Amino acid sequence: MSKGRILFVNQEIVPFSGESERGMLGRYLPAKTQEMGREIRVFMPKFHSVNERKHQLHEVIRLSGMNLIVNNCDHQLIIKVGSIPTARMQVYFIDNEEYFANREDALDDAGRLAGDTDERLLFFGRGTLEAVRKLAWQPHLINFTGWFSSMIPFYLRRINKENAFFNGTKLVVTLTDDDFQGHVGGELERKMKNDNATAKDLRLYGHDDYMGLMKAAITYSQGVIIGSPNVNPELVAFAKEAKRNVLDYIEDRNEFFARINKFYDTIIGKIEN
Repeated sequence: MSKGRILFVNQEIVPFSGESERGMLGRYLPAKTQEMGREIRVFMPKFHSVNERKHQLHEVIRLSGMNLIVNNCDHQLIIKVGSIPTARMQVYFIDNEEYFANREDALDDAGRLAGDTDERLLFFGRGTLEAVRKLAWQPHLINFTGWFSSMIPFYLRRINKENAFFNGTKLVVTLTDDDFQGHVGGELERKMKNDNATAKDLRLYGHDDYMGLMKAAITYSQGVIIGSPNVNPELVAFAKEAKRNVLDYIEDRNEFFARINKFYDTIIGKIEN
């Protein structure tokens, strides 16, 4: 019996990012999931802090070259790939000259948002799913982590309206302690309208601060993983009040990862071969 295909979309992954709790989760959970016999693909943004030479990143020509329209302008999607040899795991990077090259990470060194963060979120969310579609690899479940990946649910639904490639794909959001201050740009609603957002989309994502983005992600997901002991308690309460399947955090990493994979089975259900 197939154990399923899991797409991981992470804001941070060690060793490409710093050794934060999110980065360690991005590194070890996909590897453990692969060890358990599942097929995986892993994506993250190509922030400027990712050292291409050190990690021997190279462009995947067959996946690159597509133009994505964000805020009525064309932006080239560039896909790069690197590997973590000790884990036998590849990581795909979403890149673009304007949004990622020589630019801030999710936040700048002072912890501030870039002025066009809303567009960067839109580009990363859609770019990831378009790259997966070009791979012709349909996941049974997408586990996305970090607020920078919060537009994944919106684009999953939008793409399905066009050709239903992701029909049946389930969503699980992992919450961590990655709160930020402020708003992602102020015009997210208008830019989502250009991408045929529904009234429900705009109502949920209209609050373009951290809590608004993550509550929208929870609303559109079937499962929620509490990935840190320091997750904002308002988000945990929101997930439980919304009657989402919630997996609570435990400190023992191996046991936590084993429980997460059982949680995936619960969300995916029976897989037809």
